[in-house]
Amino acid sequence: MNDFSSEERAAPFTLEYRVFLKNEKGQYISPFHDVPIYADKDVFHMVVEVPRWSNAKMEIATKDPLNPIKQDVKKGKLRYVANLFPYKGYIWNYGAIPQTWEDPGHNDKHTGCCGDNDPIDVCEIGSKVCARGEIIRVKVLGVLAMIDEGETDWKVIAINVDDPDAANYNGKPHLSDFAIDIIKSTHDHWRALVTKKTDGKGISCMNTTVSESPFKCDPDAAKAIVDALPPPCESACTVPTDVDKWFHHQKN
Repeated sequence: MNDFSSEERAAPFTLEYRVFLKNEKGQYISPFHDVPIYADKDVFHMVVEVPRWSNAKMEIATKDPLNPIKQDVKKGKLRYVANLFPYKGYIWNYGAIPQTWEDPGHNDKHTGCCGDNDPIDVCEIGSKVCARGEIIRVKVLGVLAMIDEGETDWKVIAINVDDPDAANYNGKPHLSDFAIDIIKSTHDHWRALVTKKTDGKGISCMNTTVSESPFKCDPDAAKAIVDALPPPCESACTVPTDVDKWFHHQKN
């Protein structure tokens, strides 16, 4: 089913690390702009940024050409989430729905805050541990509105349609319909972004498939972006020990 593959550049858990996406022809594409939002009617594609049970905070690099996945950085340091016993890292597969954008110039009527300038986030609750850069098909169950430093940050709750329990999880119709409406609105904002009808706020809209986009490039230009980066790391790489430790919650 999956027509996409991924390619790593440089070593994981370093500032230079990147994960690029490729199509069925082996050509480099943007996970932000070139992966279709829909896999089927009301079934969405999801780009997995952080596999379940891992704690390195990875994200689509919205300002980099071709928008590879890279590790988030704060105050010059690579970011990790805490391992809260008995769990390790993220308790779900975490990622984003492609071809969506939470517009920082749009005031959300539900939250009263503008968007966070990123694709809409997804928490996928299925049993499979996905791979970083994997593209999966998800069914939407609901959505949670979060306010992060004054910005709207929607979190879509979904399940992989290929999960053995997917048929048992449907969500309440009014909640899943509301969530789908939120996703559709962020898709409209993305469409305005990639066709240069709104200010991109520094986002790279380089893509290889959006015909009406002035940022569309040919496969050779995309390949040149990747070829200029360090090759993949051939040795095993592990999370640094100082961030790979357990934390415990103590009751008062």
